Amino acid sequence: MGFKMGIVGLPNVGKSTLFNALTRTAAAQAANFPFCTIEPNVGEVNVPDARLDTLAEIANSKQIIPTRMTFVDIAGLVKGASKGEGLGNQFLANIREVDAIAHVLRCFEDGDVTHVEGRVDPVADAEVIETELMLADLESIEKRRAGLVRKLKGNDKDAQQQDRLLAAAQEVLENGQPARVVEVDAEDAKAWKMLQLLTTKPVLYVCNVGEAEAATGNAHSNAVAEMAAAQGNSHVIISAQIEEEISQLDEDEAAMFLEEMGLSEAGLSRLIKAGYELLHLETYFTVGPKEARAWTIRTGTLAPQAAGVIHGDFEKGFIRAETIAYDDFVACNGEQGAKEAGKMRAEGKGYVVKDGDVLHFLFNT
Repeated sequence: MGFKMGIVGLPNVGKSTLFNALTRTAAAQAANFPFCTIEPNVGEVNVPDARLDTLAEIANSKQIIPTRMTFVDIAGLVKGASKGEGLGNQFLANIREVDAIAHVLRCFEDGDVTHVEGRVDPVADAEVIETELMLADLESIEKRRAGLVRKLKGNDKDAQQQDRLLAAAQEVLENGQPARVVEVDAEDAKAWKMLQLLTTKPVLYVCNVGEAEAATGNAHSNAVAEMAAAQGNSHVIISAQIEEEISQLDEDEAAMFLEEMGLSEAGLSRLIKAGYELLHLETYFTVGPKEARAWTIRTGTLAPQAAGVIHGDFEKGFIRAETIAYDDFVACNGEQGAKEAGKMRAEGKGYVVKDGDVLHFLFNT
């Protein structure tokens, strides 16, 4: 599995420019007027991981297959979107389908680029979007609770659980907080997720700064950092302008350009890393002469479920996982060396897969 991240924000904050750069396409029209993105654009990118290249080189793999991440460029929201203002509720529905929200905030000054609110204030912009999502959730909750009345009278247990969770979300939302602050017990986790409330989505703030401020940030991005820390959310600083320029260069030229700008890596890499941390994701590898491949799982995944990411039959018929830690695979120059050094382990159904594990699954068909 990879994961799907929705790019949201007010109009003209750089969403489509960033999307175009990240996906190296011109699928999203970037223009200086609101609502230039009429339909959500979807693009997939490879998740950069230098470890995969190292493993492939050691194993002489013919093919390298990285894991993938999906970006969804969702058209600009405006104040009143929850009531249908601007392009309204159709875009709120698109947010329900993503795993996390990358909230792009304008942190650059440019008199040639119109701001829909007539000012540059990323913290206020964030509040506008969050408020619209909260209002949309409240409206949804009220309708859904009203629809449960008959089932509640009949003592339907599923309806009681759903109503209890909706009530908990309604309480925090009415107090001006997103639904993600609700503490949910393990037995309610599945039902809670099924509610698909917009404000339960994890949020990553993307500070879009000018080219000269990409390495250091500015006063606007500093304000966003303080807000994110207070909320328990994360942020990254990116210049969509730089990412657009990098997307037109080859690998060597891009590396030189980044060095000149004082950046150690492209914004895409930093955005993906932050997204992985946000969603508690990690990577394991399968390596052989045919291919070296990366697979994405959630932190804490057991070996059978990790096998199931490759194919459902691997999980159903799981016997064991032959496991080599990445560092051991490299230090021993591959699988055979790791075996001889006693670094290959046979792990059973209770094994929690670690980030960087090189795995080979044995299973019954």
